[in-house]
Parts: sequence; C-alpha cells; structure tokens
Amino acid sequence: MPAPLYLDHLSTTPLDPRVREAMEPWLGPRFGHPAARSHAYGWEAEEAVETARARVADLVGADPQEIVFTSGGTEADGLALQGAFEAYPGRGRHLVVGAVEHRPVRDTAQFLAARRGAEVTTVPCDGRGRVTAAAVAAALRDDTVLVAVQAANAEVGTVQPTEAIGAACAARGALFHVDAAHAAAHLALDVRRDGVHLLSLTAHRMGGPKGAGALYVRRRDPRVRLVAAMHGGGHERGMRAGTVNVPAVVGFGAAADLVRAERATEAARVAGLRDRFEAAVLGRVPGVVRHGDPGGRLPGVSALAFDGVEAEALLMGMPDVAAASGAGCSSATLEPSYVLRAMGVPDRVGHGTVRFSLGRTTSSDDVDRAAARVIETVERLRALGR
Repeated sequence: MPAPLYLDHLSTTPLDPRVREAMEPWLGPRFGHPAARSHAYGWEAEEAVETARARVADLVGADPQEIVFTSGGTEADGLALQGAFEAYPGRGRHLVVGAVEHRPVRDTAQFLAARRGAEVTTVPCDGRGRVTAAAVAAALRDDTVLVAVQAANAEVGTVQPTEAIGAACAARGALFHVDAAHAAAHLALDVRRDGVHLLSLTAHRMGGPKGAGALYVRRRDPRVRLVAAMHGGGHERGMRAGTVNVPAVVGFGAAADLVRAERATEAARVAGLRDRFEAAVLGRVPGVVRHGDPGGRLPGVSALAFDGVEAEALLMGMPDVAAASGAGCSSATLEPSYVLRAMGVPDRVGHGTVRFSLGRTTSSDDVDRAAARVIETVERLRALGR
C-alpha cells in the first residue's frame, strides 16, 4: 500500500534530505562534546553548535548570543514563562495570555497560577482567531510581568499582529513572549521590529529534526533575565542543564538556512496549492465552514468544518489522507477545540473541523488527490447519515 498523503505539516514536517546530509557526520565520526574544550573533538563540536546558533539567530533577526538551545518548542515556552515569572518577583505576579495560545503556553500559565500564585488574564480573540493589540493593551496592568501571544495559530493558521502587540507591551514595560513554532517556516520574523523579548522555535516544523528547539532571549534594551527550570552542568549560559544535542542542533541550523533561502517562494507556492485544494472541495461540497482569516493566515493551512460529518469519522473514512482534527499537541483528545470555542464556533461545528496543512513536500497532485478523497468521503458519510 502506498504511504498516505501527508497533509499535517503543522504537526511535524518530514526531515529535509539536505538537513539529513548535514546531520550525518555528527551521528558518526564527529561525536565530540561541545563543552570539552581541551581537545579537537570538543572544539569541532562547539564550532558546529555555534554555527547553528548563528543560523537560527539570523532566521529571526537576533544576535547568536541571544539563542538558547532547548529540546523543542514546549521546553522553550516553559522556560520563557516560568523563567521570567520567577526572575521578576518585584515586578508583580500578573501574566497575560491569548485565548488561542498553543497548549504548552496555556499549560505553563495554568501551572504558574495553581502552584506559584500567578494571576492570569486570558485575552479573547475575534471570530477569526485574532487577538488584537487593543485587547492586549486593555488587559495590561502595572504589575504585568509578561504577555504571551503566538505568531500564528496552530489550528486555523490566523497570523497575529505581533508588531502592534509588542508596541503595547513596550508602552507598559511588560515582557513580550511569542511562540513562533508554527510560524517560523512561513513568516518573516524580526524580534527587533516586533518588540519581542522572548521567542520560541522548534526544528521539526521547518524540515529539521525532532529534539531541537530554541528560545530567543533579548540581551539589551532591556536585558531579559530568566530563572533556569533545570539545574546541572551550566549549559547554554546557565539557562539549561544537559548536553547539547549536537546532531539535532546542526540539523536545526541547516533547516533555518533553508527556510531563509526558500521561504518567500515556498510560501507563495504552498498558498497556491492550499487555494487549489479549497476551491476543489468548496466547489463540490455544500455546507462547509472555513475557519480563520482568509486574508491573514499561514500559507498552507486549511481548517474546514463539514456540516453533518464528525471530524474523526472523516479522518477514519480516508486513511490514505493524513490530516488532523486539531493542533498537533491536542489532536489525540476528542474534547471540543478550545481554539474554536474561543472563536465562538459552536461545538457541533468544532466537532466537524479538520485541519489540512501543506508544506515543502506537498505537490499539486497531492492536493488534487486529497480533495477528491475528501469529497468522496464526505458524500459517503452524509449518505449513510440520512
């Protein structure tokens, strides 16, 4: 049997062959520890890590010394929120979090509220999933330590107005954290332009390996302080314990370089494929709701709800198409999507929503075949339900 058509790139992406090639020497003959500074094996590994650090920094307009490598985006989010909250006890105990944040941010904020006495204000979004700068500004207080608003939503793809939100945070002296794990492969990010103090990234959503992430931590105007969540070894300027995953970090750097070189052309290509997919499906299937902002979403995201059809039934009915019924970290649950609920989507519509996400490996033949399977399966399930 052929492999299913892969339309779940916001969950994870295939490892780019060029990234694999860059990693391979570090899985074999180049095995040095980057903290072993007394011999050539360690020097070689350290140089590779620092080269990757510079490449990841270039991706978001940062200085290499502002990049802290982590095990992934989830660890980066946790370090950003908990690390900042514990580093600024004199500032206050107030956090502001967007209603449609990725689960690692939501879960960390809930932990800080339950275990550390944080006061968390959740900022609502509009019907397209956008958190406005005005809504963030209204939530800010004199004791606000940090605001967390993602660069783009993981379920419906809506791009957030980070530059305007960053300006609102600067006006009140609050730190601004952006989860860019889903956006970095598609959007031109610039931490200086957007007034970002902390920004989370992950390699496996941009053609890189799993097990490598990064947190941008601003070093000037202002210098951001964090309390480490793990202790031992003093790695990554004391912000993280544990040996750096050299092969994965090298792959992360290679993936970041590819994104910088190809992002503009890839974004246009993938957006065209998404529009082609939606035109085929919407042209043949009545009763479809399209979520998100059609004019302001990630290029490869199509979140569609099919009236009278459960998302799980649709996915099970077309095992040759790999898509998702929610964000990658949440799709294992059958609970209604908190993102769609925050957008005001009724549960019956939310239960029928499937997220198709396209990427670098998606072809026009893939979207044509996937659209045909979606149309066929929806028609069959609706006929069975009559």
